Amino acid sequence: MDDIRMTRYGRGGGCACKIPPGELETLLKGLTDDARAGDAGELLVGPEHGDDAAVVRLGPGLAAISTADFFTPVVDDPYTWGRIAATNAMSDVYAMGGTPVMAVNLLAWPRETLPMEIAREVLRGGLDAARAAGCPVAGGHSIDSPDPLYGMAVTGTADPERLITLDRAEPGRPLTLTKPLGVGVLNTLHKATGEVFPEAVEVMTTLNRDASAAATARGIRAGTDVTGFGLLGHAHRMARASRVTLAIDADRVPVLAAARSAVAAGHISGGSRRNLDWVAPHGDLSAAGEATALLLADAQTSGGLLLAGELPGHPVIGEVLPFQGSTVLLR
Repeated sequence: MDDIRMTRYGRGGGCACKIPPGELETLLKGLTDDARAGDAGELLVGPEHGDDAAVVRLGPGLAAISTADFFTPVVDDPYTWGRIAATNAMSDVYAMGGTPVMAVNLLAWPRETLPMEIAREVLRGGLDAARAAGCPVAGGHSIDSPDPLYGMAVTGTADPERLITLDRAEPGRPLTLTKPLGVGVLNTLHKATGEVFPEAVEVMTTLNRDASAAATARGIRAGTDVTGFGLLGHAHRMARASRVTLAIDADRVPVLAAARSAVAAGHISGGSRRNLDWVAPHGDLSAAGEATALLLADAQTSGGLLLAGELPGHPVIGEVLPFQGSTVLLR
């Protein structure tokens, strides 16, 4: 078991294996028009902006949040992969300003290729991450599959008057990012060489719980988590939904120390390049060189929160402007 490299199984890795955002939007076009039909509850957040999770009002002061996330191995150690995948799945609830209250496992496993003992380690990692969040894991669903996949479907709760969504970014607000970028390129390098980057693992296994709680307490109402579409992709979605321009000061964006050299060495995932190609026609990225733009488009796994508001202890990386003709402006 110790000789098995999990990242050799399955294409891509982590959130870099997402369907490209442009293709996804084309795929879903026209399929979500009736999402608000029915009377079981008032749908507060649906598919219209591509928010991190769906939200339905259950009653006065109470909303339910629902999300699901899973992906192929992002690191070779199965226990760590489980922790990262569960942390990432719960992040969608935190990104909406909510609290995870229950999760179920989603597991696909090549049972004739990989020992089931490894699957147990993946599940153990997910369980430990959920325990750290105070979120019980109650069963789930598993299938036999050619590629290993793991994640969770997570249910959370929130105050409907304190939700954080993509479409509430107001001009004049500072932009805050709560985790450094660069885990995507380091994960790509890890897959190629087997070298372990503890700083990347630390980022990916850190819950967004405290940042989310601090943001809601400060009245921040616009934000998202930065995952597979990269900082540029998620900033583009927020700006488009809010009809503003997000100005990002590239030199103020925190980046993991080893990430720049990894970019220079060419360890860029296909997902990161597709992110940049998707955003470029809508943004003004001329102030940045290609290496910087690729880092800002780097497909993150379990990244931090991008918030339209200032959060003490985290760097301000730019500001929200009235629409300037582009969704994202690099300075």
